[in-house]
Amino acid sequence: MAKTQRWNRYWDRKSVTYDAEMGVWDRRLFGDSREWACGQATGDVLEVAVGTGLNLPWYPPGVTLTGLDLSAGMLEIARTRARDLGREVTFREGSAHELPFADASFDTVVCTFGLCAIPDPAAAVAQMQRVLRPDGRLILVDHVAGSPVVVRAAQWLVELASVPLAGEHFRRRPLKLVEALGMPIERRERFKLGLVERLVARKVS
Repeated sequence: MAKTQRWNRYWDRKSVTYDAEMGVWDRRLFGDSREWACGQATGDVLEVAVGTGLNLPWYPPGVTLTGLDLSAGMLEIARTRARDLGREVTFREGSAHELPFADASFDTVVCTFGLCAIPDPAAAVAQMQRVLRPDGRLILVDHVAGSPVVVRAAQWLVELASVPLAGEHFRRRPLKLVEALGMPIERRERFKLGLVERLVARKVS
């Protein structure tokens, strides 16, 4: 409980500068990843770690969207963004470790640049699979362990500070968590020295 409260406070504070910081990373590293992920969403969609709602402009008009985040501060900004866009979104405050939704509730689950900071990514991915309907799609994008050894070494050094201070991991591979659940990978792309990986997996019926 104490750790959860700590991260709540951290992300509430971070919400003030989050958009500006992510804008830099989007331009320099992530490219069109938000559009890539959200453009493939269909039906009833859950976005885990919705943050300040940076993905909201990229969802197709026909989807029914629910956004979940741990931080009330982040969600406040996301609600304002949704209103400005004229988009109806149901926002829920909660943990990715225990998604507050019934089994088989969504056709698509999206998570972009969230698993790098979720304390237990394996539990989160398992929850995402649980709330997907049969044949539903899981769409993930994140920064991951780089391909060159020298890059991974640099990431290890960065993590010495980033993990204890911000819970930010740079060497995770969500792909391996998805494969461990037996979800077939339908599409996968990796670029920028392997630092960015995005994938679409299907929940087998």
